[in-house]
Amino acid sequence: MSDLSPGDETDESDGPEYDIDFRERPEAYEVGRGEQGAFKVQPYKDELLPLWEVKTLDGAETAARELFERFRAYRDEDDFVGMDMARKYLQMGWTRSLRYAKYPGGRKYDDDGAEREPQQWYDEEKYEISQVYRAFLDRVESDDTYTERRAEWTERHG
Repeated sequence: MSDLSPGDETDESDGPEYDIDFRERPEAYEVGRGEQGAFKVQPYKDELLPLWEVKTLDGAETAARELFERFRAYRDEDDFVGMDMARKYLQMGWTRSLRYAKYPGGRKYDDDGAEREPQQWYDEEKYEISQVYRAFLDRVESDDTYTERRAEWTERHG
């Protein structure tokens, strides 16, 4: 999988896991901000997380392509929650690899909480990985079906 340490995998460690099958109850899903819910929304987490990788360029190219294929499958099934979750994993691949490209060890903050100075590009391969994920993320975000469904979802469910 990725080269993130366990504490880096989620920005949501303070909240509880959802006790909801979002495929059975899609109306309970909230789009949220950015990658919010990527590690909590089931069964999508179990379907998408094993595909996600930022460790190597070859692995990331495969991962991004497979995540995009899952996005297309969810789109073909008219599963907006799945489409949005696939988008979140692509976005997470982009943002996490970019952080590793800029900061040694992917750590944006020192132990005392001070923000470290970014280095452009500390890790060139992680930068290349970020661009792979960004290209697939752009395809999702410009997909007419996704754009329409997201607007409908937001209007209907907030």
